[in-house]
Amino acid sequence: MLKILDRYIIKTFFGPFFFIFSVLFFIFIVNIIWVQLGQFMGKGLSYWQILKLLFYLGVSVISMVLPLTILLASIMSFGEFGERYELAAMKAAGISLTRVMMPLLGVATVLAIMLFFFSNNIIPDFQKKAKNMLFNIAQTKPALNFTPGQFIDQIPGYMVKFDKIYGENGENIEGVFVHRKANTYENQQSIVAEKGKFVPAANKNFLKLVLHNGYVFEDNFAGKGENVRMKQPDQAIKFDTLTSHFDISEIINQAIEKEQITDDYRFQTYGQLNQTIAKSKKENKLFFDNVGADVLGQTNSVVAYMDRGNAHKAAPKPQVKLDTIKSDKKLEILYNAYNRLDNLKTSLESKKSEFSTNVKYFSKVVIYQQRIVSYSVTCIIFFLIGASLGSIIRKGGMGLPVIIAIVIFIIFYVMNVGVENLSWSGKMNPYLAAWLPNFILLPFGIWMTYKALTDSQLFDAEKYKALFKPITKRFSKSKEHQRYQ
Repeated sequence: MLKILDRYIIKTFFGPFFFIFSVLFFIFIVNIIWVQLGQFMGKGLSYWQILKLLFYLGVSVISMVLPLTILLASIMSFGEFGERYELAAMKAAGISLTRVMMPLLGVATVLAIMLFFFSNNIIPDFQKKAKNMLFNIAQTKPALNFTPGQFIDQIPGYMVKFDKIYGENGENIEGVFVHRKANTYENQQSIVAEKGKFVPAANKNFLKLVLHNGYVFEDNFAGKGENVRMKQPDQAIKFDTLTSHFDISEIINQAIEKEQITDDYRFQTYGQLNQTIAKSKKENKLFFDNVGADVLGQTNSVVAYMDRGNAHKAAPKPQVKLDTIKSDKKLEILYNAYNRLDNLKTSLESKKSEFSTNVKYFSKVVIYQQRIVSYSVTCIIFFLIGASLGSIIRKGGMGLPVIIAIVIFIIFYVMNVGVENLSWSGKMNPYLAAWLPNFILLPFGIWMTYKALTDSQLFDAEKYKALFKPITKRFSKSKEHQRYQ
């Protein structure tokens, strides 16, 4: 009997689970599309390549989608049980709410373990594939975003404008104007053409442009005086077809540098991240030791310079006395001491910036590692909250349960972002920052479970009215015998 009931409960849970997971995954993917799609356009990528890259980038959202799905599905499932009086029937049959929750608690635990292995093994691999794909795109299809009708100076040394750009990959152009930005000792050159086409070049460091029906305007007076230039007209050459190559190696190198494959912590498993954290700790300790020695050395240098006027005395005084020094010498010592103090302040500010960068990187690595585990624990906490709320509100469907789940998730997300920023700034331990939202929600989940087990009327408005009635009664006027007035 109980096995049949367990199967029914699990079946009821997985119905909304798969639907909600699909919807949430699509919503998170759409968010990535809005953020990332702009850098893919204009590079001649096929739809399959774009979808493949977005999928690689989007797999990481599962770590956030799964806990929210469990929360929402558990609220809806137990809400439907309560709405159809199935919970009441189970309790009447002697089956406690704890026993009803046990099969789904087991399912939530299995999903949490699966999320851990997925986050530890699958997500890093997909992140690396996405990074490799971005690297290859940057190398083979540099970001040359030409806008019709506007002058563009992305090609080093040239100013270009195209009146019209069309074609499947934007390879066809009309109304071409190309101007070479030359200095005083180079020939000025401008090209005007009726139409043209971008053609793949044999050397990827060059952009090949084939132009048709146009003119090349050029002067041959580089380095000559202004009088010579005014006496002779520029040279104009008409052409039917002209092939030009533009060196874009600088753009490609910048794009490759931006997407360069490095030992990114997001490509590593939990065990590998331990090594990265240990290495970062060692580097930070070495940095702090060097900073301390450097600052101490500069401080001693300033103090020694300011105390130079009293070097003839047997024992230095706690304070520097400049009364015995001549006025000019005194000004020189004060001026130089001020400069050294100013240099020390500048050095400290630069070290502070470097220190902040090191702290932020260390915090990012630690939080990323700990969230591999903490998000799995969040799945179980969200189930406790969702199942308890569902059995209390006794309302299924996509109405009130969705609103409650979204509010809880927003609170969880805001806490995550808040403690993350505190950790990045060095104001909170990163290990605590990764687990603090769970530490806050766990007591709430236990309290909600207790309320559900004791059949608490948590959302009964009349109960709260009765609780505040002594207070509201003091501020309300008595309407008794009003009909006799």
